Amino acid sequence: MLSLRHVTITRYITPLREGGSLPALVEADDQFMYVLKFKGAGQGRKALIAELLGGEIARALGLRVPEIVVANLDAAFGRIEGDEEIQDLLKASVGLNLAVHYLSGAVTFDPLVTKIEAEQASKIVWLDGLLMNVDRTVRNPNMLWWNKELWLIDHGAALYVHHTWHDWQNPERPFPKIQDHVLLGQATQLKKVSSECAALLTTQKLEAIVNLIPEDWLAGDPAFSTTADHRKAYLQIVTSRVAHAEFFVNEALYAQSRF
Repeated sequence: MLSLRHVTITRYITPLREGGSLPALVEADDQFMYVLKFKGAGQGRKALIAELLGGEIARALGLRVPEIVVANLDAAFGRIEGDEEIQDLLKASVGLNLAVHYLSGAVTFDPLVTKIEAEQASKIVWLDGLLMNVDRTVRNPNMLWWNKELWLIDHGAALYVHHTWHDWQNPERPFPKIQDHVLLGQATQLKKVSSECAALLTTQKLEAIVNLIPEDWLAGDPAFSTTADHRKAYLQIVTSRVAHAEFFVNEALYAQSRF
């Protein structure tokens, strides 16, 4: 059965101010360091859900993603922090948050320095077409080079349809931002990897990933009467887009032809 480890944050080390939602480097009770994403930040729980689903779907495709854990934050942290902005963020995030294992010494992927094999590049472009991930551009690649391997991070901007739930049941929702993907030019095996990726993402696999979302993150959305309906909507989005993968693959191929 697929599951996420749960940890408790024991030490707040430093804010990572390059992130728009002010993530932080922290230490947990397992003595590992993590990048903590707060449910009290700007995009709230929706960013955490996108981060979880994006990361675990990438992992299911065989791509490298740092371990994702559910991280409990105690109310005491908000009382001892001197910075008022951070203090408010900590107070708003008491309870279950999301954290990603910190890759010490990793550097930001530079497409001008490091070339990625066509198959791997194609899988990443396919993944981001599936997830409608707007945040894998030259300006902000959201990939790290660590131990001579490429690692994917920061999927919080994916599945942006869930911010309004407008037209969310349309599996052929256009994703023109694929034209800005940092690896689009190297993704020359999109048609080949599409069938391989779709075969890996069975309904059972996707359901297991969606079931990882903590109940707390699904509560209170006015678009759904129950958290069960909310969870089913995420499953429907990803399964229907996998079933109609040729649509976003063709979008990417068209963008390549204009590249």
